[in-house]
Amino acid sequence: MAVSEGVLLGMGNPLLDISAVVDDDFLAKYDIKLNNAILAEDKHLPMYDELANKSNVEYIAGGATQNSIRVAQWMLQTPGATSYMGCIGKDKFGEEMKKNAQAAGVTAHYYEDETAPTGTCAVCVVGGERSLIANLSAANCYKSEHLKRPENWALVEKAKYTYIAGFFLTVSPESIQLVAEHAAANNKVFLHNLSAPFICEFFRDAQEKVLPYVDYIFGNETEAKIFAKVRGWETENIEEIALKISQLPLALGKQKRTAVITQGADPVIVAEDGKVKTFPVILLPKEKLVDTNGAGDAFVGGFLSQLVQGKSIEDCVKAGCYAANVIIQCSGCTYPEKPDFN
Repeated sequence: MAVSEGVLLGMGNPLLDISAVVDDDFLAKYDIKLNNAILAEDKHLPMYDELANKSNVEYIAGGATQNSIRVAQWMLQTPGATSYMGCIGKDKFGEEMKKNAQAAGVTAHYYEDETAPTGTCAVCVVGGERSLIANLSAANCYKSEHLKRPENWALVEKAKYTYIAGFFLTVSPESIQLVAEHAAANNKVFLHNLSAPFICEFFRDAQEKVLPYVDYIFGNETEAKIFAKVRGWETENIEEIALKISQLPLALGKQKRTAVITQGADPVIVAEDGKVKTFPVILLPKEKLVDTNGAGDAFVGGFLSQLVQGKSIEDCVKAGCYAANVIIQCSGCTYPEKPDFN
């Protein structure tokens, strides 16, 4: 089925992944460890330009929501079916981000901050293993004023489905609220992600405000357990937690909520209408695994690509598992030219 232009909108923190193969001396110089993910400190800051000057450097548009939107766009293969908003800086990395979104077929309306540089994530690769160093920077500067501009609000009006990951709660809860309320008032679908244990733990109030508007909530087993723990639910049973999340109160105009919890190589759990279903994932032999960076984002992207076409929950989960399986066989959140999903 053909999808309408701009049917799916995402908002989030755009980070440019700067990925390069380095050596042990480079790791030692910047005091970084493989298989680690950290936030940048002052000592790491010169590293970004050094990576950018390497001959094998790859620029990959990253950030959780942007990854999901790009994967949905790739699965749909209809130019302009998706759009995205977030904040970048006025610099060469910002230009890379714009080029990357355009090449992916995503309509991106970036808010360009005059003072902060574009958020980046350094991806240092040695022998196929990677270390991530994230610097939010401009991504942290998104303002709801940008969203309210007519040319940007038009993307909200056009979209029938809007996805915003939990990470954006730390940046612009006001923007999330505006979009969530619009969706409720106009019978549209609003999707959200638990995103990280620290969001569930330390941004609970912001999360609570958004949840009544959420039609589909995604998360993984670790996030689901923390979500339950901070609410004193006294259970670590993921099926039980998924069911309880699906049954939390709904805003006026919302009919039901579906909770979708992934568990790595274990089955995906879907709770809706008071029932729980599980779906097996596609298992991948160890030797084919490149990195799991972006697997959860890709799952959401695959899921969304079918949901916007009105497909069944089974088809949505199947597409999510397919997309995640492809992404873990590529570096970062990248994919082959065309999907092979049916």
